[in-house]
Parts: sequence; C-alpha cells; structure tokens
Amino acid sequence: MKKVIASLGLLALAYACATNPFTGKQTLALVPDSQIFPMSFQQYSQFLSENKVLTGTKDAQRVEMVANKIKVAAERWLTANGKADYLKDYKWEYKLVDSKEVNAWCMPGGKIVVYTGILPITKDDAGLAAVLGHEVAHALANHGQQRMSAGLLQQAGAVGVAVATGSKSEQEQQQFMQYYGLASQVGGMLPFSRAHETQADQIGLLLMTIAGYAPENAVSVWERMSVQSGGQAPPEFLSTHPSNQTRIDNIRSWIPTTKAEAAKFNSSVK
Repeated sequence: MKKVIASLGLLALAYACATNPFTGKQTLALVPDSQIFPMSFQQYSQFLSENKVLTGTKDAQRVEMVANKIKVAAERWLTANGKADYLKDYKWEYKLVDSKEVNAWCMPGGKIVVYTGILPITKDDAGLAAVLGHEVAHALANHGQQRMSAGLLQQAGAVGVAVATGSKSEQEQQQFMQYYGLASQVGGMLPFSRAHETQADQIGLLLMTIAGYAPENAVSVWERMSVQSGGQAPPEFLSTHPSNQTRIDNIRSWIPTTKAEAAKFNSSVK
C-alpha cells in the first residue's frame, strides 16, 4: 500500500510541473495560477487599504516609470522567445507605501510594493531598477506558486512522519516531528528560498540591463544594503536569503555575460 501511495505521489509530481521560460527548467506547480492569482490580488488590495499608499509624488512616479520599463523588457524578451501569452493572466501593479521598513516585495501575478524606507538604498533610477527587476523576476518565475507547492509537500511529509511513528509513544512522536520540522526547514525550505532569491537576482539583472540600466548598479545597491544592515544577519544557511556578500559576488560574476546577452538581444529585437 505504501508503495502504491508513493507511486501515486510521484505521478502527481510529474504532472504538477510548469516550465520556467527564463530558465527552461521545470518547477513545482501543485496549485494552479487560476487559484493563486485571485487570492493574491485580493490580499494585495487588502494590504493597500490598510497602509498609506503614496500617489502623485515624485518618488511614486519614479517607481511606476522604472517598473514599467522593467515590465516592457520582460514582455519583449518573452515575445522574442515565443512566450507572448505567458503574461496573459498577470495584472501588473506597483505601489509605493510609506514605511521606514527597508523592503520591497512581490505577490503572484505581478503585484509589487516598494517601501519608502528602501529608497535611500536604491538612491536613483538605476538602483530602483535593480530592486524592481528582482521583484518582477519573482513574479515571472512564479516563485509564489513554487513556495506554496513546496509548503504542501512539507505538510504531506509531516503527515507521513505522523503515520510512520503512529505506534510509538507520544514523546517519541513529538521528537520525530521536531526532527522532521528542523530537517525539512534547514535542509529543504530555506535552500529552496535562497535559490529563488538567486534566480530572481539573475533574471532581474538581465531585465534591468535590457531596459537600459547598467547592471553594475545592482552591485552598488547591495553594497549599500550591506552597510545599512551593519552585518546583523543570521548565518546564510539559516536564512531565506543569500548573504549580501554572496549576492554581490554573484552579480559581479554575471555582469559580463548579462551585458553581452542584453546587447545581443537589444540589437536583434526592435
């Protein structure tokens, strides 16, 4: 019976995959966008209603202008690669929210928030393009869908542990669940999240470069972010994000090929 269940699980995983057009790799898609996007749009609207959204200011206009350039770069890339319909269900929206928090985030379907607290770090349009390129990349790569799918698998694993340890004492069951929770988080979910951040950095770097911004500005943003954080961060293996230095090193290593790829793309696609 266990073998049958395992086989069915593997079969379900095989059919519950989507292909990322930017990487060509298959990704987890246990929950379809048709379910995720409406929830995302509703949560985004609720967040905006509960926070101070800035409109009409110079900074708000800058966020809108730079984000649109990144979006157009993504649309051009997808169209040139035969994926013009990939964004048909996306509803892009970029809002600047008054907050001291140094952050920006993206929800599935293209809903993005930038906090005013990050603007001193981005500094100018090119720095803002680095951050918005990263956030747009999260939406394009469907990272929200993948995180939700991974969470479902983690929950399924917990059920499996509970079933497998059902004959043991309550104390032993709790210990096994604690071991599973720690192992699945540190060995699975956190590396999964860091991989998404790295992927978004790389895709975002290409998008900002196609949009006409020098990719070197992304390095400057993360250098300023590193100074601002003052080195106060958990060890990388316990974090959802790569360290600032890892990101800086990665971006520097990608810049030559990114510039070459963007130049080739822009010269061939008008």
